[in-house]
Amino acid sequence: MRRYGKHTDEDDIRSRPNRKGNRPRTTIRPKHEDAAEGMVLTVDRGRLTCLVEDRTVLAMKARELGRKAAVVGDRVALVGDLSGKKDTLARIVRIEERTSLLRRTADDDDPYERVVVANADQLAIVTALADPEPRPRLIDRCLVAAYDGGLDPLLVMTKSDLAPPDKLLELYGALDIPYVVTSREGLENGDAATWVHEHLDGKITAFVGHSGVGKTTLVNALVPEERRRTTGHVNAVTGRGRHTTTSALALPLSEAGGWVVDTPGVRSFGLAHIDPSRVINAFPDLQPGTAGCPRACSHDEPDCALDAWVEEGHADPARLFSLRRLLATRERTEGD
Repeated sequence: MRRYGKHTDEDDIRSRPNRKGNRPRTTIRPKHEDAAEGMVLTVDRGRLTCLVEDRTVLAMKARELGRKAAVVGDRVALVGDLSGKKDTLARIVRIEERTSLLRRTADDDDPYERVVVANADQLAIVTALADPEPRPRLIDRCLVAAYDGGLDPLLVMTKSDLAPPDKLLELYGALDIPYVVTSREGLENGDAATWVHEHLDGKITAFVGHSGVGKTTLVNALVPEERRRTTGHVNAVTGRGRHTTTSALALPLSEAGGWVVDTPGVRSFGLAHIDPSRVINAFPDLQPGTAGCPRACSHDEPDCALDAWVEEGHADPARLFSLRRLLATRERTEGD
């Protein structure tokens, strides 16, 4: 057995960079300053379809990004084959800073948070006025998620040919949310699409709603050249439709220059990730009244200063009621 001295200089000695015998790793990563900019349009089993200039490119996430995942709406930097040709694959090396983030959990006890869309300007909450019946608690939860994520809400009511929108408008009137009412006839003759378009021009809008409310039918009317399969029927027993959109997809509004993000129908919208203290940010008329609140005030307790603020006439009582309804929505089931 050959033994080497402490200061040997023989050339045939194997030098091990580390204990594992492999190459040493470095924390220095390439900057990819020449990477092309793109936008994620959809994600399918680890493959991301991105828009790079005027072409779609299939890409995968670079290992150096670790567990950070890119989602629909993300602005990303790509390297590799950006031709968009068949059987080519690019690499996403950087995810740019996000301006907004819509998230949800499966339920209020689920610690795993799901990102629905990034960088959207507004959230279109689609609800049917009948068949299936409106679910106000689900709408409330979507509103809380929108306010928390930095998106402006838009209420879209479908199937007005089956029921009037008056009750729902009365419930959300104090929140001063922009809204659109559509009907089957309006979708067929194009009027409804025109009304909705007025709220979408130049914006990235994510559409959410539970199954069977006509969300994908509406998206098809807005972007007819990119038609997606719609639901066949609503279950007469459960009042739910079947999921026909299985993944989020960003579609361009050719005339308006905006984007529509169609998302899978939801049956629940958990808020386990939401910090209730941030919901007040959506009520600028009530915020000054919280100055006199006790520390860690939930804004729904006897010592809350908002009661006196409203009684003094600084804000509409209906606004305070709406705030507390939204804050309490995690404690209720979505079918209430």
